Amino acid sequence: MVMKKPLEIVVVDDELIVRKRLKPALEKSGYHVEVYDDGAGVLKRLEEKTFDIVVTDVRMEDVDGMQVLEQVLARSSHTKVIIITGYATVEVAREALAKGAFDFIAKPFKPNDLRVIIERAADALRTERIRAG
Repeated sequence: MVMKKPLEIVVVDDELIVRKRLKPALEKSGYHVEVYDDGAGVLKRLEEKTFDIVVTDVRMEDVDGMQVLEQVLARSSHTKVIIITGYATVEVAREALAKGAFDFIAKPFKPNDLRVIIERAADALRTERIRAG
């Protein structure tokens, strides 16, 4: 039997409540989750490790979610980036998707809503790995 390695996910959000709700909810689904409260901290971590999925808020101090998205994709074209925001507009969604985000979810959302998107991202990752051989 082949053991499936859990997906490596990083969540970046400056709101403590978001981090506190998402980490246990995603770990319960079998994912390995790291959380960061700012974009600069996660960019430093991304120099050391590649994640399968990055979930990032758009509006944060210093380094925002669009910058995180660009940096992640510059380092790893396989990583799926999911944008979350409390300031959902068509323009923000369009910009995120144009820059290569996998998907976009507006706050407030239930952890299960995010899990559904993460499962779609996981399926996309598996498909890419199968195609790559």
